[in-house]
Amino acid sequence: MTTISATGQANGRDGDISFGLVLMVISVLISPLIDIFAKLAIATVPAAQITAARFVLQILFILPIVLMRGTLFDLTWRKTGLHMLRGGLLVVTMITFITTLKVMEVADAIAIFFVEPIILTILGSIFLKETIGWRRYTACAVGFLGALLVIQPSMQEVGWIALLPVVSAFGLAVFLLITRMVAQNEDPWSMQLHAGIWGAVFCGIILYAGQGSGSEVFDPVVPDVTAAFYLLGVGVAATISGVLGVYAYRAAPASVLAPLQYLEIVSATIFGWLVFQHFPDALKWLGIAIIIASGLYIIWRERSIGKSAGVAPVSPTI
Repeated sequence: MTTISATGQANGRDGDISFGLVLMVISVLISPLIDIFAKLAIATVPAAQITAARFVLQILFILPIVLMRGTLFDLTWRKTGLHMLRGGLLVVTMITFITTLKVMEVADAIAIFFVEPIILTILGSIFLKETIGWRRYTACAVGFLGALLVIQPSMQEVGWIALLPVVSAFGLAVFLLITRMVAQNEDPWSMQLHAGIWGAVFCGIILYAGQGSGSEVFDPVVPDVTAAFYLLGVGVAATISGVLGVYAYRAAPASVLAPLQYLEIVSATIFGWLVFQHFPDALKWLGIAIIIASGLYIIWRERSIGKSAGVAPVSPTI
């Protein structure tokens, strides 16, 4: 699952935009390593503990940057409840997705997860009163049909757990919806730090409650050296990908960078094949292609409408 951040807009000169494109490509190519390490770790470590480890490492990596920038207390504290909600949504998003990785191929799970832009488009029209025409609604419907092509054989293989990436995508879509509401006057690094703090707090509560329950999702364990290395890999890959994403969006507009996110499916397929010898079949590739095409069309329509209205899109990256 891609790294989650919220960034400001960039108009950018040609050189800056090219630099942003390079950073974004590297970010999305690295991002599937988060899921590869998580899939390796979940063989012995519960999903909630992997999620907690990622948040803790995120805090440790980002805190020095926030301290150097002097933005630790730049958040609007009257919006604390919303930031708590963002942290909780990230916990739900990550636990459900990581749980899926125990039984599903990485590329399949990511492909289903990429219905998130479609869900966000629909939620934006409902809650933010964003104008969504019939063309984008049609693209959303087609994208969901593509997801079903990936989900159907996966459900035959692993059961209803194949639907968890949709739950994860819905959680991230709500997270980004809230981020759109609060990001205009907030420092992106500080937002990431506080989301990590609240995520770690919620994970700590969940793991404490789940201790001794025997749950493969919530009961914490003492990881061995190999599992600890995998947990470190999750945190390092997430941090590197996230930092690159932040600076990519600082250098180039979101409308230019957003289509590159779909390269993650390609890199996830490559890493999944190299590490686990997994490769999607023809039906799944058809579904993946439909999801990508629908998402790219939605991005293109939003970019076109934004230009005609003189409004730049909000640029959270997933």
